[in-house]
Amino acid sequence: MSLPTSSKIIVIGGGIVGCSTAYHLAAMGQEVLLLEKAKLTSGSTWHAAGLVGQLRSNANITQLLGYSIELYDRLEAETGLATGWKMNGGLRLACNAERWTEVKRQATTAHSFGLDMQLLTPAEAQDLWPLMDIGDVVGAAFLPTDGQASPSDITQALARGARSGGAQIVEECPVTGILTDQGRLTGVKTAHGDISCEKLVLCAGQWTRDLAATIGVTVPLVSVEHQYMITEPFGVPSTLPTLRDPDRLTYYKEEVGGLVMGGYEPNPIPWAAGGLPERFEFQLLDSNFDHFEQIVELAMPRVPALQEAGIKQLLNGPESFTPDGNFILGEAPEMASVFIGAGFNAFGIASGGGAGMALAEWVARGEPPYDLWPVDIRRFGRPHTDTDWVRTRTLEAYAKHYTMAWPSEEHDSGRPCRRSPLYDRLKAAGAVFGEKLGWERPNWFAEEGEESRDIYTFDRPNWHRPVGREHKAAREGAVLFDQTSFAKFILKGPDAEAALGWIAANRVNVPVGRIIYTQMLNDRGGIECDLTCVRTAPDEYYIVTGTGFATHDFDWIRRNIPDGLNAQIVDVTSANAVLSLFGPKARDILAAVTRADISHAAFPFATMRRIGIAGCPVMALRITYVGELGWELHLPTEYAVTVFDALHAAGAPHGLRNAGYRAIETLRLEKGYRAWGSDIGPDHTPDEAGLGWAVKLGTNTDFRGRQAVQDQRANGVAKMLATFTAPGDVILSGRETIYRDGVRCGWLSSGGYGHSIGKSIGLGYVRNADGVTRDYVLSGSYELEVATDRVPAEVTLDPLFDPKMARIKA
Repeated sequence: MSLPTSSKIIVIGGGIVGCSTAYHLAAMGQEVLLLEKAKLTSGSTWHAAGLVGQLRSNANITQLLGYSIELYDRLEAETGLATGWKMNGGLRLACNAERWTEVKRQATTAHSFGLDMQLLTPAEAQDLWPLMDIGDVVGAAFLPTDGQASPSDITQALARGARSGGAQIVEECPVTGILTDQGRLTGVKTAHGDISCEKLVLCAGQWTRDLAATIGVTVPLVSVEHQYMITEPFGVPSTLPTLRDPDRLTYYKEEVGGLVMGGYEPNPIPWAAGGLPERFEFQLLDSNFDHFEQIVELAMPRVPALQEAGIKQLLNGPESFTPDGNFILGEAPEMASVFIGAGFNAFGIASGGGAGMALAEWVARGEPPYDLWPVDIRRFGRPHTDTDWVRTRTLEAYAKHYTMAWPSEEHDSGRPCRRSPLYDRLKAAGAVFGEKLGWERPNWFAEEGEESRDIYTFDRPNWHRPVGREHKAAREGAVLFDQTSFAKFILKGPDAEAALGWIAANRVNVPVGRIIYTQMLNDRGGIECDLTCVRTAPDEYYIVTGTGFATHDFDWIRRNIPDGLNAQIVDVTSANAVLSLFGPKARDILAAVTRADISHAAFPFATMRRIGIAGCPVMALRITYVGELGWELHLPTEYAVTVFDALHAAGAPHGLRNAGYRAIETLRLEKGYRAWGSDIGPDHTPDEAGLGWAVKLGTNTDFRGRQAVQDQRANGVAKMLATFTAPGDVILSGRETIYRDGVRCGWLSSGGYGHSIGKSIGLGYVRNADGVTRDYVLSGSYELEVATDRVPAEVTLDPLFDPKMARIKA
């Protein structure tokens, strides 16, 4: 076999994602070599069902899937190869009142993102899909631009397009190892010789995890058996839309005059838990009729014709799934220049075009085309290094593929995993825990007579009143939050100030003991991190960020320390517990347990002091995310129980109450505090987000993103984050459509309820291509579309509660 000795970029894997990535890299003029160990599509692509839907709960992932459809629409004409692409639309059924509410909320989300999702009566749905019985159907949603494709044909077309663009594709060339030198990528070892490269893209499907693990890269996916049935032809029209019937866990598409019918059973079967076979090309697993019978029993009443249709095949093919049901893209945090595109959860065909485009841009330009946080590989963390834990969580996610997507729903599997030292204390006090990145975190506290579990609904849930109780305590007395799960880093070295000064948008050349709230920006001025830094020594900063951003933010800071500067970052998350004491009575309680002077004069806002509590050394940060007087108390984990008990003993006369993360959410919404990953992110700049005050443009210090911020400040913004309120009986959960003077102008990034003001609250960007100013936002008349209904809303650019921060600086 004739192989090149080098290629700038090597893609491993000849499925739809690998071929799409090669296609887009070639279109960008990049030198790319794709290596496939067998034949193109021979892994899981060839047996994919081929449904192509667009709508997801995130605008950018929806946009990415929409790009897939645009690509598939033109690919046949471009390459001359048939793709089997048909834009025949997609139907989704609702068969009970709660599912109908979910579908209506999905329709509003679609409208927010610019998709024409139409709500239909049962009879209208049957007109589009006459094979179904509609006896139990409440309604349906129809998206005309959805469709279906032939997975193998689309992949071959992408491969031809890649070759036409200059890419080289080599089949029957197994990669046997990844070559590195002193922790840096140098190339790959194949059965036919070594090939050097500058960048490597792993799109090897189910085999990606094991291959990546050889160089210490974690790719949390596992293989699960997935079955679907193909019938003999029985006159099914070729124009039939795809159909999803989530209440019956099933999906359908037309195929050569017959039907494909599959589903997501509640008891999935993992595949190859003991290790993947080295070769598995164009192979299937044995059909498991007994296991599939539960899906058939659900499908027969919906499509009575299945009782008479002949069964051509029950196809059982393993596919890779992930712990949260989203695929995995991005540069591996463990090794530079190694990129991942894997774990597509049975919607690789729908994602393939867009995922390949985004991954190619990431590889070629060093960043994705837009914020892709829901699928970013850096959303994972320590628990995901254990494949058994990943498998347990993934099987739960698979089983929930078609179950109701409840607001604030938590996973149950693999818990408890990571626990604060206070876990047992909090559980005994009535804590109802949620989980993030493996950490058990109190969401709310049940009192005697209250059921201490989440009961999910699209209405006000059972925790609404308890959270209101905690919210009121924070505003009127004092509350204690266990925030041990915060990610915590130390940046240290002679050049720590210079390094952080380049990475952070705010000033960091502050005295020891000062707290800096800052964003970290990309070259477009987008917000990559939103965090708190404390100058703890002339050569050291203590950095605190959100639980779920531990891997992402550590990776961003580490990668952006300029070459030649002597500064190192270390993760100290497990070393410190965090107790956050907030409320008007917080100073009285803290004063009772420490000899330190904690008066406002001695301990002003945005400063840190080291104090003692009950024999424990505590780093006290006077800062807040709830809009009240208070402190974050950071202390070694072994002291956590002692300090917790001391605070509660001192706080009892003041009505100190434990509180959870759902109260933090309601409190921060009243203050308009932004949340990274929803309200702010790489697609939002400080000026757009109302955070321009935290950018050091008034200094001569250069920092990453400075030029973009300066340019935008000179030219103005096209979107601006605002706060909206609606009547208290309106349920806002995010993604509701914003209308200004009757014209769609955006959607809510966050939604909830403000217990102090008695109204529903949403944050969202008001968009206008011709520019947005403060006057433009405030001069409009607003409505919110909530589950397809329009409700009036008020807008403000100021905090709804204590806008002058009098309570915080008391």
